[in-house]
Amino acid sequence: MTINKTVRTPVDRQIPRIMSEMQAAADRLHDVGWGVSVFGSARLRSDSPYYALAQQVGERLAKAGLPVIAGGGPGIMEAANKGAYEAGGTSIGLNITLPHETVHNPYQTHSLHFDYFSSRKATFFMHSAAYIALPGGFGTLDELFEVLTLVQTGKVPPAPIILMGSAYWNGLMDWIRTQLLGLHLIGPNDPQLLTVTDDIDVAISLVQTFCADHADQLDCAPVMPE
Repeated sequence: MTINKTVRTPVDRQIPRIMSEMQAAADRLHDVGWGVSVFGSARLRSDSPYYALAQQVGERLAKAGLPVIAGGGPGIMEAANKGAYEAGGTSIGLNITLPHETVHNPYQTHSLHFDYFSSRKATFFMHSAAYIALPGGFGTLDELFEVLTLVQTGKVPPAPIILMGSAYWNGLMDWIRTQLLGLHLIGPNDPQLLTVTDDIDVAISLVQTFCADHADQLDCAPVMPE
């Protein structure tokens, strides 16, 4: 059987769109420079203590002069954008088209729109000098483990990866140490890529210290992960 190579497959149609989304994001954010990505669930409501914590994170980052990059949706994403926006900072929303997430939060100075997770995640990693993850589901874990892999393998520069909410994250850290490290599936220093804290001062200080120590590396336009 011969395959008709002139027939366009779904992948053939997706690739130009994904590339277009990545280029549009790079153009839009070129002058913004490096920011801090905040990951977390869309499902946590505004009365959640984690929502309040994410809003404080966004506010503190903005007051430190650091752009905040979040997913643009409700929940933790909204809280981080809201904190930065109301503090007068740069609040970037990387909005994804999803059936159950039809409304994007209004707290965005830069609002970008994506149909594909691949181009959206690449935009996070292209523009982030640090990452803060609050409680979230599969999407948050996907973003967290992808950035861990990229940092571990040197595909993106080293960066602070901070998990806020020890009650939520400690079980994961125990599993990483007992299973991944215990079975030698990761290197002995790999768990140190992650910092778990409930203290917002600690989190902001880690980010600020890293940015100050690596100012020469961050004094340029972001680029695609290698």
